[in-house]
Amino acid sequence: MSTKAFASQADLEEKQVTFAQLSEHAWAYTAEGDPNTGIIIGDDAVLVADTQATPAMAADVIRRIREVTDKPIKYVVLTHYHAVRVLGASAYQPQQIIASQDTYDLIVERGEADKASEIGRFPRLFRNVESVPAGMTWPTITFTGKMTLWLGKLEVQLLQLGRGHTKGDTVVWLPGEKTLLSGDLVEFDATPYAGDAYFQDWPQTLSNIAALQPQALVPGRGPALKGDAQVQAGLDATRSFISDVWAKVKAGVAAGQDLNAVYKATYAALKPTYGHWVIFDHCMPFDVTRCYDEATQFRDPRVWTAERDQQMWATLEG
Repeated sequence: MSTKAFASQADLEEKQVTFAQLSEHAWAYTAEGDPNTGIIIGDDAVLVADTQATPAMAADVIRRIREVTDKPIKYVVLTHYHAVRVLGASAYQPQQIIASQDTYDLIVERGEADKASEIGRFPRLFRNVESVPAGMTWPTITFTGKMTLWLGKLEVQLLQLGRGHTKGDTVVWLPGEKTLLSGDLVEFDATPYAGDAYFQDWPQTLSNIAALQPQALVPGRGPALKGDAQVQAGLDATRSFISDVWAKVKAGVAAGQDLNAVYKATYAALKPTYGHWVIFDHCMPFDVTRCYDEATQFRDPRVWTAERDQQMWATLEG
């Protein structure tokens, strides 16, 4: 393996944004595999799920929203905590920022460390990092399990369907329209980031999403999915990737291999199938490291810091 640029530091090409309506009240802001934002336009207010990395980037989401409605942006929902998903929140000036209690706990535990880590990983997405207010993006409302919001007569459910991408994952569900905003629990043509994941839980969480029978879905990365076939393809591909990483790493651990050997074998095994997905080379060292941890001694993900990022990368890719 040749030496690779760290994480997404070589990814400097601007992406084409698409803003598309998925159902009567749901819209998707997507950008060729960059982090997505989901938007719900209710009778009297707007809800935004996942904010973009900075207020400067969020300004473009707001511009698109204002092209179709002048209703106030009342709610920002954090589907989970990663800096690249939440640090744009201040731009929306919402009345409330909502997250699961588990996500709140993750911000307490690792917020500052994750912020420094992700700014180093994604220089293009954090190009306007000076627009991010000091400190953390704190939820003003937390919930456990389920919370229902009413945007006028529109019912919006916030659901914790299980752990996967993080311990705090939340989906936004419009039961009347069978439309779901999945956060990073589901990706499409993009590599799932699993550095803070629960590999053994994630497939069941995807089954719990499938049980809702969504007919439209905004994934964390990749194009919006419309219709049963596309939604099922997104769920199946995400499940296959997570299951394949787990199976390969578990086999390496059982054979007594160290992390370096397991990483090289897993990368080689998965590249033919998944290597064309967005951020494959970025994600794989983090994903395999976390998977190796879970398969050996760390049931819960360890905190990533900017220093740990670099040490891991030098060990596996140096």
